Amino acid sequence: MNLGNELKLTKYNELDVLEVNHSKVKAKIAWQGAQLLSWQPSNVKQDVLWLSEIEPFKTGTAIRGGVPICYPWFGTAKEPAHGTARIREWMLVENSASADNVRLVFALDNEAKIEMILGESCELYFTHLQAEPAQIALHTYFNVGDIEQIEVQGLPSTCEDKLTNSQTEVPSPRKIRESVDCIYAAQAVNFIQDFANQRTIRIGHINASETVLWNPWQKTVGGMSETGYKTMVCVETARIYRLVQQNEKVGVKITLE
Repeated sequence: MNLGNELKLTKYNELDVLEVNHSKVKAKIAWQGAQLLSWQPSNVKQDVLWLSEIEPFKTGTAIRGGVPICYPWFGTAKEPAHGTARIREWMLVENSASADNVRLVFALDNEAKIEMILGESCELYFTHLQAEPAQIALHTYFNVGDIEQIEVQGLPSTCEDKLTNSQTEVPSPRKIRESVDCIYAAQAVNFIQDFANQRTIRIGHINASETVLWNPWQKTVGGMSETGYKTMVCVETARIYRLVQQNEKVGVKITLE
């Protein structure tokens, strides 16, 4: 396949990574997991996505950061955690570029595909191709200046707290001062007010039934440094309890305001 002038295939330790260098955007996508690792429009100073500074990029090891695709299950009910899609090789089946963006389509055999439209906005559309229903989450790690100087807006005031396994009332908007692992009923849009970086990240959830908010705080997490939690927050687009059906799409659109 002809990659064109905007795309270059390179190696990060053991993994193949596609680098996008376009007049409107720079981005990186790992072949393993079809995982978007970096998205930085040309008019912004900091990457919008967070990637662990100690990520080893090893074959068969889930990448800590970017947008992991948790599929065909979410969580730890089965092994490996969050499904097999993020540790398998996907195939680039379509690519094109316009004046405004780069469009990429990756396929995981006949099981699933994901379309990426990367420019001044970041659009990801996941399609489930199998007859058997499944779970899906686009587990987006957002890069923030300081976890104690953010506010996640547009979330409901109740959530399923996975740390206590209970329905819990929580503040909205949500500030983070401790470990958070909450499943919310999805709203159409959330905003991350990142006061340290002086920017607002808009997250549009497309055909989602849940939104997951996660930050491990000082809990030890594989692939993350002791201080990694200070500059990231996950706001995830998910179908956990309402399974995704054959040929159904779930997506996220990220923009800066």
